[in-house]
Amino acid sequence: MDVQQWERLKQEIVRFMMTYKFAVEELRTKIEILRQEFHYIHDHNPIEQITCRVKSPESILQKARRKGVPLSLPAIRENIRDIAGVRIICAFVSDIYRVSEMLQKQSDLHIAECKDYIQNPKPNGYRSLHLIVQLPVFMSDHTEKVWAEIQIRTIAMDFWASLEHKLNYKYNYQIPEPLLNELRAAAESIAALDAKMEKINRQANHFKATLQTDDALQELWLNNQRYHLPKEFLSMLLNLDNSRE
Repeated sequence: MDVQQWERLKQEIVRFMMTYKFAVEELRTKIEILRQEFHYIHDHNPIEQITCRVKSPESILQKARRKGVPLSLPAIRENIRDIAGVRIICAFVSDIYRVSEMLQKQSDLHIAECKDYIQNPKPNGYRSLHLIVQLPVFMSDHTEKVWAEIQIRTIAMDFWASLEHKLNYKYNYQIPEPLLNELRAAAESIAALDAKMEKINRQANHFKATLQTDDALQELWLNNQRYHLPKEFLSMLLNLDNSRE
């Protein structure tokens, strides 16, 4: 390979990696806009945290070899779809599906696949929702369509996945069976915890709504002279409110 060929290859690799960097930045911006909207407009923000990464060239080559993908940039670009990755952390499982629904409504995001490992956990207990998406990245001379993976999970799921990743790295993806069993048991405990926290959150929201309704009715009763409503109508409202108990 002469100098010119080497420089051309180097430039292609740099441009290849840059497209994924730009894709991650675009996705982060999209998600941050949703996060800011909920922060300022809605009562509850479903997005707790956003993290992003682009696989290193070494990781890309290792995965290409594991999957039997030819070691060419076009083949890697088409067949390895998680080079660009974004992780969204939510408080509750319901938030995961809410965020997923919002992302799927983005007109310039093509959702190629939705992998629901919450309803169908992996054999080791892993739970998360994965979206494989394709988005346009606008370069100076052309538009590149780039694949990316979005992972959406709860705080508890992320804690479990972080531990599992460390164990895989430590044991070179050959975790001993006793540890695997412990991981599966921990995953079940975390799923139960997520379900319990979801229930508590629903009860808290119901309680808050009830208090707000009671306060409004009480204010209406005390300030009836301002509204001049018939007392029979006010009594009916109070009776309807009491019937919820």
